[in-house]
Amino acid sequence: VMDNKDSEAEIHPLKTEDVKAQENHENSVERRIVIKQSSRLSRLSRWRTAAFFISLFLCLIIVFAFSFIIPCPERPVSERTWFRSYDDAVAYQFLAIEDVNEDKVQDVVFAFKANNGSGSFNRSCLDEGLPSPCAVLAAVSGTNGRTLWERPTAEEVEWMECGIKQLGGAEAPGCLVVGKPASLTAVDLRIGKVQWRHSSDFGANYTVLTPVSVIPDVDSDGVQDLIIFIATGDKIKTFIHSGKNGKQIGSTGTLNVDGKARYIRLNLDSASYFLFYTENSLYAYSLKDLYSAATGMDIKLPSLEQDPQWEKNIDRTTHRLSLLSSGAIRYLAKIPGRSRENVLVVNSEMATLVSAQNLQPLWTLNTSRVVSKPLLGYYKPDVLGIVLESEIGPNRKKVMIVESGSGAVQWDLKLNSRVESPEPATLSTADHRSTFLIWGEYQAAGNETRSRAPLQKLYLFHPSYTNVLLELRNSTDQIIAFTAALFERSRHACYVLLRGPQPSEEPGSVSLMKRKLKEDVSQSRVIWLSQVAVDSEQRTR
Repeated sequence: VMDNKDSEAEIHPLKTEDVKAQENHENSVERRIVIKQSSRLSRLSRWRTAAFFISLFLCLIIVFAFSFIIPCPERPVSERTWFRSYDDAVAYQFLAIEDVNEDKVQDVVFAFKANNGSGSFNRSCLDEGLPSPCAVLAAVSGTNGRTLWERPTAEEVEWMECGIKQLGGAEAPGCLVVGKPASLTAVDLRIGKVQWRHSSDFGANYTVLTPVSVIPDVDSDGVQDLIIFIATGDKIKTFIHSGKNGKQIGSTGTLNVDGKARYIRLNLDSASYFLFYTENSLYAYSLKDLYSAATGMDIKLPSLEQDPQWEKNIDRTTHRLSLLSSGAIRYLAKIPGRSRENVLVVNSEMATLVSAQNLQPLWTLNTSRVVSKPLLGYYKPDVLGIVLESEIGPNRKKVMIVESGSGAVQWDLKLNSRVESPEPATLSTADHRSTFLIWGEYQAAGNETRSRAPLQKLYLFHPSYTNVLLELRNSTDQIIAFTAALFERSRHACYVLLRGPQPSEEPGSVSLMKRKLKEDVSQSRVIWLSQVAVDSEQRTR
């Protein structure tokens, strides 16, 4: 082989030199490519390093800005308890819990009658064209009790309802005040400004049926409207008013009943019914019927339909609705069901849950005279219960928690009670149950005292301790209104007390107080219902 190569080189000397030159050139090109690639990689590495440090620097700047330069939104610091008093005043039986100043903490709206409010604002009764003293609508901060606004609204207050959306066409919710002499006043909830005020002619010796109902927009002005029922003797007058400007829509309708009436509103899919009940009778009117009677027109709206099953059971002449019931009707209540709301009929002898689907009874429970409106709460996790308070003797009542699905009594308690005792309240808890707040006086078996008037005590009950009551406070003052609420989302459980003389009494000191439930629980008195303590008192609290 070597001899062949040597002979080849001797025969073609120039060709060999060309091959060597070509090989040298190729090697040179390869070296230049490698150098360029290494140079490019080096520059790319430097760019990557620079990009990394720039990103890191920007991240540090952002962290620094949010930590030290841009202020974080301050969370309102709520006082554990606060107290406000008003001299030479009387209080109305209304309490509303709304976020007035949009600080994500609920505030308190209430009404009282005085000459010039608390003096915190320079708006007098005379400034609003009202005689002095007059009814003042006030909003106080839920965090510290500071007055947010006050507004003289009427000579007297018949009814007050807050949280009505779009009232007066405003973006913020509003409060509607039904005054006496007959008037309607819409107040902006955020700043207390009067949106509109209208005088009305309700007639003589009238009673406002409460609550006022909000209905769909029937006058096509983009704002939902209001329907108001006024009872005069055996007749109920129907007024439909524009939610935007307060003007009456159509004329006044009239419904015939056989006594003193109350009502509830029941929503059935696309139909809405108003159930008026007296001691002996039950009447049902669809919203479509009420609108047609007031305006003389048949309006076509998806929410103004009629339910065929209900229409079959309503007498077309008298509008009476036949439900299985014996005894005087004391209360009607809406109870949420699986597909639609059902109706709880409470009379003098029993409580019956009636299906809104077919108007047949689902269950019946024997009860004596029920003395307060049925209240909803959760004894078992996510299983709805009904709280019933029934009279079992002079100054004695029985509190029962009834499962809404079956009518079974889950828990009961006997208490001494005053006639004017506040109604109970419930608060949702983290374990999907409820805390029950009950007024009365507990006395252990064999230790009952009947010679004196019952004391007015507030008790807390939670289903995790079925044999324990916590006595939170003992109040000797006259309580006008009581409510409980979570003042912040999922936390800050409180109750509010409005105390003092009522409008029918001589003026005196009116007080409004908020107390944090956690503070009262930590200082509460533990009462063992079974006479056997199963845990330490502090651990129970």
